[in-house]
Amino acid sequence: MASFDIVSEVDLSEADNAIQNVTREISTRYDFKGSKSTIEFADGVITIFADDDLKLRQMHEILQGNMQKRGIEPGSLDYQKTEPAAGQSVRQKVLLKQGIDKELAKKIVKAIKGEKFKVQSAIQGDELRVTGKKRDDLQSVIAFVKAMKIEQPLQFKNFRD
Repeated sequence: MASFDIVSEVDLSEADNAIQNVTREISTRYDFKGSKSTIEFADGVITIFADDDLKLRQMHEILQGNMQKRGIEPGSLDYQKTEPAAGQSVRQKVLLKQGIDKELAKKIVKAIKGEKFKVQSAIQGDELRVTGKKRDDLQSVIAFVKAMKIEQPLQFKNFRD
């Protein structure tokens, strides 16, 4: 039986490198001169401190650009609600999406079954395992799942014949 896993992972070391690049870029940019804007990364949570909403939006763009350079798709970033901090400054947490949640996993399984592929799909924790007899069936499932409009980036791993 051939099989593969559908997962959603973010390489935390690459995310840390991207955050360090953002910090470096903020310290050298002219529009951030004299600003107290900072960005921190701990336990898969990015915390952005900015002087105002304009600087916060600029930091979002810098963050997304550096994440893409490091191979982390913008769909992996889950922006939380902006909180006011001291004075006019604002704070925002950004979560890195790790794993596939139950609703999305059920939606993918239902879509695969609805297309009548000759495969079985099973939810295993925060990933999906797809098994089938033929390699071609599995490859067509991969193409089908890639064509689905899912906002969270997915990876296909452990392809075994």
